[in-house]
Amino acid sequence: MSSVTFERQRAALADVVAIPVTPFAEDGSVDLQTHRALLRRLLEGGIRTLTPCGNTGEFYALTPEERRLVTESTAEEAGGRATLLVGIGHDLPTAVASARHARDLGAHMVMVHQPVHPYVSAAGWVDYHRAIAEAVPELGVVPYLRNAQLPGARLAELADHCPNVIGVKYAVPDAARFAAFARDAGLERFVWVAGLAEPYAPSYFSAGATGFTSGLVNVAPAVSLNMIEALRAGDYPAAMKVWEQIRRFEELRAAHGNANNVTIVKEALAALGLCRRDVRPPSRPLPEDERAEVAAIAAGWSI
Repeated sequence: MSSVTFERQRAALADVVAIPVTPFAEDGSVDLQTHRALLRRLLEGGIRTLTPCGNTGEFYALTPEERRLVTESTAEEAGGRATLLVGIGHDLPTAVASARHARDLGAHMVMVHQPVHPYVSAAGWVDYHRAIAEAVPELGVVPYLRNAQLPGARLAELADHCPNVIGVKYAVPDAARFAAFARDAGLERFVWVAGLAEPYAPSYFSAGATGFTSGLVNVAPAVSLNMIEALRAGDYPAAMKVWEQIRRFEELRAAHGNANNVTIVKEALAALGLCRRDVRPPSRPLPEDERAEVAAIAAGWSI
């Protein structure tokens, strides 16, 4: 398949890649009406790339049926207004079935979550992604990389077999390692997405990334767009002004080993009256005495 086929997908990765939250109703079920309203807010705010079933969407806390519902809800709401990068993963048959489901809904790409397994070999990593990519050759495939041990040459090997592997969500918190990995794999061959969101976007863009993922975008789409506009212009002082603006919010998310990563985003949305603060175990809602700071940050972004 010609790489020309994936031009739209590649452009969509070189952007703010939004990871929408999955709101829950009072009874604990997925609140599809609120989900659609939050997606509309993102789209109306100028967001053009959506990742249903990402980590900010509590991928691992959703049942298989809920993951399908969230994907379907996103596809219906987005229509032709956004490019969909659907999060998939778990065991290989489940991942392939999810990829085909995404394809049948009209999605454009799948993001393959880092394999959750105590024993991941580099060659086995290639095998896992190759089986998924070969099952959906018409979709762009984006590995989500959190493994600092994987050599860049393995990604190049995967793409040699599967030309639909077009981008990488790189989420190892080490800008120097990212720079080396991207060059070992092929800097121009893939679209490099800074997978650790706004805090890492300036350093990763300086090393070759052209897009970044975001959970903060659920709360303040304009803030995320301001950062990517500055980075596209090569205006790092302007990008770092945005970085300073979001620093405390992202520090709260990253605290305690990312324990409150989704919790803080949903707390901010709850403070704005946009959805309930509920998250599922093993995450937990923010204690009442810690909520005011998050509300103040969200209010200060002039949304």
